[in-house]
Amino acid sequence: MNAPFHKSVARAPKGTICKWMVCSDGKRIRVAGWKGGDKGTVLLFQGRTEYIEKYGAVATRFVEMGYSVVAVDWRGQGLSDHFGASRTIGHVDDFADFQLDIAAVNEFITEQGFPAPEAALCHSMGGAIGLRALHNGLPVKKVIFSAPMWGIYLSPMMKPVASAVSSLSAALGTTEKLAPTTTLQNYAMVQEFKGNTLTNNADEYAMIRKQISSFPDLELGGPSVHWMRAAMEETATLCDMPAPKTDCLCFLGSNEQIVSKDAIRTVMNKWPNGELVILDNAQHEVMLEEDHITADVWKRIESFLAD
Repeated sequence: MNAPFHKSVARAPKGTICKWMVCSDGKRIRVAGWKGGDKGTVLLFQGRTEYIEKYGAVATRFVEMGYSVVAVDWRGQGLSDHFGASRTIGHVDDFADFQLDIAAVNEFITEQGFPAPEAALCHSMGGAIGLRALHNGLPVKKVIFSAPMWGIYLSPMMKPVASAVSSLSAALGTTEKLAPTTTLQNYAMVQEFKGNTLTNNADEYAMIRKQISSFPDLELGGPSVHWMRAAMEETATLCDMPAPKTDCLCFLGSNEQIVSKDAIRTVMNKWPNGELVILDNAQHEVMLEEDHITADVWKRIESFLAD
């Protein structure tokens, strides 16, 4: 069944195929794709709070390079089924559930006649989901990570607080409630451009705001308490696992303040065929950064995929 796609704010390639897919547990997710050249399909695994339209320009670039592209709204965000105490609270019962979304993405690829997956670009939370998928046998030859969430950035003072709140919430039955210090509104809608921790690119920040203000159903605020606990457990497990054998290119902004830089270094230090690139002055959204930063990123991606 066709699903809505907001092309007016997406900057996406022409010929969008956007469908509802039903996962094996009955949850409905939105998947979109664009057919390109003969180089295979690139999977876009986006971060928490994100939606397919946000990475439309990234999809356009890959199509121009000769790839097809498939992107997904993870369960609990975008236009996919939402859960928890409020639609704008990011909630998931178990991080393993995201792998059911990937299975539905693979069904979409087969049903719509897309080429076999060649590579995956995984951003933030999508980095955790993507790394788990690699351990589960995701059939891609190469993987690109953008500020992967292999740990959540917490100040030394907040780490024990986060753990205590997560444990206490289970006893009190408040696991679906909003995590402390977060809001029901999307970060970009409450934080002015100055002082934000996402990007130094004012135009890209304004585009995020335009997308959400134009189509409020895309908005997602803070995570649930249970999401925080599940994320911390999953990322700790992933950091303890050996690196996959897939060729890997990982980007990390020097000014990253959302995911754990130490966790990224921990994983990449044991990835023998992986390269960690530190981008000077970049923040979390390295694919949506200032032009000179994204020019470097795309140059490296093109070289990596061509090898």
